[in-house]
Amino acid sequence: MASLVARKGKEVAMLCSLRVIQHLSTSAANTPRVGFIGLGNMGGHMARNLGRAGCALFLHDVNRATAESIAGSIPQAIALNSPEEVAAQSDTVITMLPANDLTSQYFLSQHVTSVYRDAGGIFRAVRPGTLLIDASTIDPLLAGELSREALEHNAYMIDAPVSGGVGGAEAGTLTFMVGGTQDAYSKAKPFLNMMGKNVVHCGENGTGQAAKICNNMLLAITMIGTAEAMNLGRSLGIDPSTLAGIINTSTGRCWSSDTYNPCPGVLPNVPSSRNYEGGFATTLMAKDLGLAIAAAGKMKASIPLGSLSHQLYGILSKQDEYAGKDFSSVYKLFAGEKST
Repeated sequence: MASLVARKGKEVAMLCSLRVIQHLSTSAANTPRVGFIGLGNMGGHMARNLGRAGCALFLHDVNRATAESIAGSIPQAIALNSPEEVAAQSDTVITMLPANDLTSQYFLSQHVTSVYRDAGGIFRAVRPGTLLIDASTIDPLLAGELSREALEHNAYMIDAPVSGGVGGAEAGTLTFMVGGTQDAYSKAKPFLNMMGKNVVHCGENGTGQAAKICNNMLLAITMIGTAEAMNLGRSLGIDPSTLAGIINTSTGRCWSSDTYNPCPGVLPNVPSSRNYEGGFATTLMAKDLGLAIAAAGKMKASIPLGSLSHQLYGILSKQDEYAGKDFSSVYKLFAGEKST
């Protein structure tokens, strides 16, 4: 009896899902049909902004409950069981994927390629003319490979990694760094504008990823430098707020000092003033630096400070007291304190 009830329940749920899909499929002709895969801290907000802009959304996440919760908060949205199902229903598909193992760029690439290539993946059901937008941060060379595979399916693909953090995703003020053809970029721009305020065409496929890893490598270097300087000043008896004010009106000024200062109490509403909670995790910075190291190795480019930053964040990402904290928690290391 119990098994019969359970089976009937599943049949009813499946019937309801089919009816929702049919409803979304027969939406007004001018309603964009957008698939979104990867609904984490960033992706969830990005999907909601697409919903607010009037898109009909087909959602998927490895955490089914997350997908259903977000779908329930958007008027025209449904959670589906696989990337393949999403691709079958969508004219545009956006992926925003984290790494399976956030300390390794290899596992991130594996995650992205599995979503596109594996059984149940996007390429199994993508329709001719579909626009594919990967907003994950991956190896630039892999981005090029995936774009060529998309063309084999008569689809178009761009890489569009983002900058702006969770706050930017929620506010719809992200910066998108886009790699792809001019035609694909033009088709993608309206959707990217629904989620961000700065959309930059960097060049051919892979150049968006190149811009992202270069930016984040520099961010890591400047954060480490800012943390060192703030800790040295404090050790020498300078009030941190006074020192930050001097730096921010002098030649040492940078985003890490004037907008995201790593010293607790200098700025309100940044991770350093809330025990480094939220923000951009140390593990994610280690992953992005790994991508920079891999790209530099392939291009035989010299990045000594990037390499040192990668070593430092790699060490921190393996320590429980730092791994889940914001990357500005590197300050605690120099201050001789543990992050709790």
